[in-house]
Amino acid sequence: MLDVRRMQLLRTVVTSGSVTAAARELGYTASAVSQQMAALEKEAGIALLERTGRGVRPTDAGRLLAEYAARIGKHVAEAETALADLRAGRTGRVTFSYFATAGASLVAPALARLRQEHPGVRVELKLADPEDPLPEVKEGRADLALVVRPPDRLPTDGIRFVHLLDDGYRAVLPAGHRLAGKRVLDLADLADEPWVGSEWPGPCLDAILDACDSAGFSPRTVVQSEDYATAQGFVAAGLGVSLVPQLGLGGRHPGVVVRKVRNPVPVRAIYAAVRESSPVQPALRGLLDALRQAATAGPTDH
Repeated sequence: MLDVRRMQLLRTVVTSGSVTAAARELGYTASAVSQQMAALEKEAGIALLERTGRGVRPTDAGRLLAEYAARIGKHVAEAETALADLRAGRTGRVTFSYFATAGASLVAPALARLRQEHPGVRVELKLADPEDPLPEVKEGRADLALVVRPPDRLPTDGIRFVHLLDDGYRAVLPAGHRLAGKRVLDLADLADEPWVGSEWPGPCLDAILDACDSAGFSPRTVVQSEDYATAQGFVAAGLGVSLVPQLGLGGRHPGVVVRKVRNPVPVRAIYAAVRESSPVQPALRGLLDALRQAATAGPTDH
């Protein structure tokens, strides 16, 4: 097998015209260069150089290997440039799994910032598995996933959680509701109301149920919706009241009013989940930074 470093040395000998000149250019001794050329000729099984007075010139085989050495050198230089861009975060690819209600208020501004600061980074987006996106991260099918997790139930083997945002819930009432005139509601004010369910079983619903339990009641759900927009439609029709997180209130139904709640405020904690075993590449670090900044700006209050 041909030694690539010796091929590069041959190229220098050919371009400089002599072993002595090549040695001087590279900071070697002429004897060391001659030894390396002899070893390369042995590997090639054919003469590569012939003497011409005080210099040398390449044989056809020597000229052939020198040309290939030039191509190899060009590819190596290109590879070094590409690696430098990757190390600096100027290029890279990140697979990002997210849930729908985080799209407009969190994911979109984060991607806009990332594109501005790291235009060469490519992000592959996909909606998260509604059951649990963490297996995608563990198995390497996603580099990062947005998840909702109770702060006291975070530990998961192989996953690191980066807190981004506490997304507080708001009360959604029919426009003519008796409580619509209050600017802030105690959660207990809704205890005797019929409820429109806005969440399926999981950490988001748990946040609502835990808050209601702290307020001393269990909500009486009369109709269940599949998404926040549908829940608002049911509320507008007078079927009940609901709780919707701020990130889910991007499109307000004209037939509802939205009010803050307190004592307590139901909150769903949103995290970025990444693999612990995976080194944080600059592209992934850039996306995390962009998500943190978008989360700091937060959703518009309602």
